[in-house]
Amino acid sequence: MSPVPVNPASLPTPSGYSHGTLAGNTLYLGGQTALDADMRIVPGGIVEQFRQAFGNVLATLAEAGGQPEDLVSITIYLTDIPDYQAHGAEIGRVWRELAGRVYPAMAGIGTTALWQPEALIEIVGIAVIPDERLRPPATDA
Repeated sequence: MSPVPVNPASLPTPSGYSHGTLAGNTLYLGGQTALDADMRIVPGGIVEQFRQAFGNVLATLAEAGGQPEDLVSITIYLTDIPDYQAHGAEIGRVWRELAGRVYPAMAGIGTTALWQPEALIEIVGIAVIPDERLRPPATDA
């Protein structure tokens, strides 16, 4: 089976990338910043940006039939680790609101910049979706 792009209609239309790529029942979730549907980074700081970025990840996951418990790995890139740490309790509440008490393997990595200059966070991940829920996107082939 060839890899299939996964691009939810609810997210900005990608150009030169895919929001996710499904290979078999493994979904590779492309880096999501806090872009909203209007292609703008949401205002308000790290907690609001985490909510939007993680919501974008979950939208891509859902498009392929996945659920938060299917996440096996998450990597979070941060431009300000101390800011993220200072808001850790709030971010944890947002995680539980969106994904419940599912905690895959995770890493937090500091970086000097992200693609959009105003982005504070970018989240990538991997999910393994059980066959009975897998919803491969239609292809144009």
